[in-house]
Amino acid sequence: MYLEFEKKLVELKEKIENLKAVYRFQKEVEKELRSLQREFKKRAKKVYANLSPWDRVRLARHPRRPHTSDYIKYLIKDFIEIHGDRRFGDDRAIIAGFGYFRKIPVAVIGHEKGRGTQEKIERNFGMPHPEGYRKAIRVMKLAEKFNMPLITFIDTPGAYPGIGAEERGQSEAIAESMFVMGHLKVPSVALVIGEGGSGGALALGVANRVCIMENAYYSVISPEGCAAILWKEQEKVKEASKALKLTAQDLYNLGVVDCVIKEPFGAAHWDHKRSALVVGYYLKRCLKELCQKSPDQLVQERLEKFSSMGVFEVS
Repeated sequence: MYLEFEKKLVELKEKIENLKAVYRFQKEVEKELRSLQREFKKRAKKVYANLSPWDRVRLARHPRRPHTSDYIKYLIKDFIEIHGDRRFGDDRAIIAGFGYFRKIPVAVIGHEKGRGTQEKIERNFGMPHPEGYRKAIRVMKLAEKFNMPLITFIDTPGAYPGIGAEERGQSEAIAESMFVMGHLKVPSVALVIGEGGSGGALALGVANRVCIMENAYYSVISPEGCAAILWKEQEKVKEASKALKLTAQDLYNLGVVDCVIKEPFGAAHWDHKRSALVVGYYLKRCLKELCQKSPDQLVQERLEKFSSMGVFEVS
């Protein structure tokens, strides 16, 4: 469940958890507990400081990493989920609904991978079908109708590429989601919390502010897919990860994202609640700024933001 470079941290964490159990009965272990906690923080900072792009990808896929449902649990009060696209069915790879963020009514949409084998299968490992994106579009339009800010959580390897999904209009659903989100007259914030794979991620990413977690990634293709196309070898995933410029810092330097969110102890999976609180801080800051803008200004700035990305030369 943990990566090889995390083994020493896991051992230290287990010692801390054992001491916490003892601390309930013996106050004299407090000093040792505080010392171990400081040591854990110090080691974690060192371990995660200089990871390769491929290691960042592996962390983005970490089985213990917080998912959309975890952030909703800690950040969104009285969340009510909406089901179905009113055309075909309900796609559990997408969570969509309404709730309150810091007493502000908001619409929330996010990819969900699930926990445990059964739920992962039900959630299709976070790979949405067309009906998932149409459900998202339904919630986007309701958010605009009732003047609610939109928050999206991005965490998917990509949209599901199966025959059935293509027959039901996968590419059209993604394109429509991007178009609708791009023209919404309400503030929107997108958060890349894990994997940001291709159009499946971009369908929820056309927002006024795009933030990314420190160990998340956002890419037009997975490193494995890139390696298979360019080198015809899966062993080239490390080279592909580096060439794709998919890490949070690379994306920030390129102007693809607006901010990089630091993760507690260097990786979000060590403390879900603290990770959510950090994300909540950035969300509050973004929404406070965006809610002061007019609907037309929000749309204009959003369209200009995405149309200005990239560099090209005219010969």
